[in-house]
Amino acid sequence: PRVYLQAPGPAVRAGIDVVSGGTDLKRVFAIVVACGLIAAAGSAVSLGAQGAQAALVNPNTATEAQLTALPHFNAAIAKALIGKRPFANMTAVDTLLTGQGLTRPQLTELYARLFLPLDLNTAADAEILLMPNLGNRMLREFKEYRPYKAIEQFRREMGKYVNAEEVARLERYVVVK
Repeated sequence: PRVYLQAPGPAVRAGIDVVSGGTDLKRVFAIVVACGLIAAAGSAVSLGAQGAQAALVNPNTATEAQLTALPHFNAAIAKALIGKRPFANMTAVDTLLTGQGLTRPQLTELYARLFLPLDLNTAADAEILLMPNLGNRMLREFKEYRPYKAIEQFRREMGKYVNAEEVARLERYVVVK
């Protein structure tokens, strides 16, 4: 999948100008339409995030082409995954991919690009531990602050233990429902 990142620059400044009373409305409209089309195609869009992380591919919505572009994926694995949709959680995705012969190191690499967002309030330990480079210490911290009321609470609480870059990385994998 293609991920489009726009660093703060003329396009973002144009959007700010419009919001603040500027006149470059056509350019901002074009950016918004383009972002909508890109997102509708299953790719992610992030505007103005300095050092932004690329969005994760969702195994429930990715196309076969998006899946086969991922590490350790081939057409057979992509077809198997698509055929078993929808997945209730990432543990189910992991079970399918393990059954397709992917090793744990391969899955760890893959999950840096493909992941089904997990609900911070209901995810089981095994599902949380599928997040790449997450160990038992952070698992405890994730669970300690349940129930989460908003993603801002997650950012604040995890920010006590890891730097902002790591909080942003972790946030890619989670949602608050």
